Amino acid sequence: MTYANANIMDSIPLIQDRRIVLGVTGSVAAYKAVELASRLTQAGALVDVIMTASSRRFVTPLTFQSVTGRKVFCDLWGEEAHIMHVGIAKGADLLAIVPCTAHTLSRIANGLADDLLTVVAMAARCPVLIAPAVDAGMWTHPACQANAKALEERGAIMVGPSEGRLASGLVGVGRLVEPAQLLGHIRLVLGASGAFAGLKCVVTAGGTREWIDPVRYISNSSSGKQGFALAQASLDRGAQVTLITTPTSLEVPVGALQVEVRSAIEMSEEVMTAVVEADVLIMAAAVSDFRSETEEEQKIKIGQGSKLSLTLVRTPDILSAVAEQKSSTLKPEIVVGFAAESHNLLENARKKLRQKQLSLIAANDILETDAGFFVDTNRVALLDSDDGVDELPLMTKAQVADVICDRITAMLD
Repeated sequence: MTYANANIMDSIPLIQDRRIVLGVTGSVAAYKAVELASRLTQAGALVDVIMTASSRRFVTPLTFQSVTGRKVFCDLWGEEAHIMHVGIAKGADLLAIVPCTAHTLSRIANGLADDLLTVVAMAARCPVLIAPAVDAGMWTHPACQANAKALEERGAIMVGPSEGRLASGLVGVGRLVEPAQLLGHIRLVLGASGAFAGLKCVVTAGGTREWIDPVRYISNSSSGKQGFALAQASLDRGAQVTLITTPTSLEVPVGALQVEVRSAIEMSEEVMTAVVEADVLIMAAAVSDFRSETEEEQKIKIGQGSKLSLTLVRTPDILSAVAEQKSSTLKPEIVVGFAAESHNLLENARKKLRQKQLSLIAANDILETDAGFFVDTNRVALLDSDDGVDELPLMTKAQVADVICDRITAMLD
């Protein structure tokens, strides 16, 4: 197996070469659709943009053509064909209408087809995602709500609107969902029938905190980025994902159920509860091995002393507990662990693999400066229960997550 060198601006395997039709209507939020089109194109998608006449008052077709590298469609009767809408709709993997005004929402809901976008919406047989952008009071109006409900009942995926400051200066519900979140929803739709469809995956991420007093704790340097990437990769394959994570500033992947914990004991409790019905456990969190025997209720005052002694005790061994529980419940079917080592990488990882009865373990050298805790890249070796070893080159953490999920897919097969 060979791998390309890591590139931070990765394409997204799920989106690579997928054909996405992006409908843009006449809202000031149309500028956000430009960013979405750019993100999708960078991810590898083939983005065909349809602009309504009113949308062209806010953004020009040339802007979209510049970021997608593809022709922008504006007129129902083009030079290419008299049934151009059929060609656009045929073969599309997704129709995303971003932003969608109340007017366009009403036209589609009531079956009006008087421009290229509404005709394509009726001809499309792919999933349809609609992201409304309306002003204060419009979204909650009974007519607008009825139109949205009618489209949802027909299978459309309604994303937003969100609450915030609107173009009118008012604050309320009606704001277009941000492009990063929209991209997450698109990934969720495109991945729904993937290799993990119907599976429940539990992913852990981050470094636990073992408190000494109200302001001090013992922890480690884990950022949680690899765990979050694994959660996203599982979602991309259609899994139902529970992400058990320590506090972080990272954006939770759209579609994941986040469970926030702090200590190793809290993580142990949540993992043992979640894996009862899980098919896959990916234990990417860096769980502290020790905690202070006592946690002081008040901040420890150092005074004039030059030393502070702590008695440390072991934290729960989560993977061992999972292995013991699995012997009777047979759940989860696949358990993936991580080994962060500073020496004897493969030897220590193989020992952990066998002791914890893992299906797969990802081992990485924490002394590497271009991989691991503080960066967006990782260099791991994958060891399986059949004594196989696959040493990966430097990759982004998203690429590592995809390789691990592909290995899980093979084991499930």
